[in-house]
Amino acid sequence: MDIFNDFPVGLFFMQTLILVILIFLMVKFAWKPILNSLNERETGIADALAAAEKAKKEMQNITADSERLLQEARAEREGMIKEAREIKNKMLADAKEQAKAEGDKMIVLAQQAIEGEKKAAVADIKNQVASLSLDIAEKVIQEQLANKDKQLQLVENMLGDIKLN
Repeated sequence: MDIFNDFPVGLFFMQTLILVILIFLMVKFAWKPILNSLNERETGIADALAAAEKAKKEMQNITADSERLLQEARAEREGMIKEAREIKNKMLADAKEQAKAEGDKMIVLAQQAIEGEKKAAVADIKNQVASLSLDIAEKVIQEQLANKDKQLQLVENMLGDIKLN
């Protein structure tokens, strides 16, 4: 095997020396900046993940707060609707009660007016009956007093009535 005989040892050492120097220079000048860059990137990614996790938690909190506020708003709306219904029912009941009271008052006033008219009509009828009775009595008395015998008989009847009482 001639491979070892033809092997250029000087070239090999030279290339090895250049490789070692290159590695040394890389370690001295490039390795730290590359590692720093990788560390910065790793830190940036970790920070971004932490920020994303924080944002996710904040979104969950905001979502929970929004849901809670929505539930409170719904409960408040239901309360307002219930209160409005109660006010409406109370107003209707009050209006019915007031209308009934007004109706009863009007009925009482109408009954009083009817009673007053009835009394006035009865008094008018009494006055008319009394007037007619006086007219009839006047005519009867005039007829009876027109005759002297009838006058004497009327006076005797009256005196007889007085004695009996």
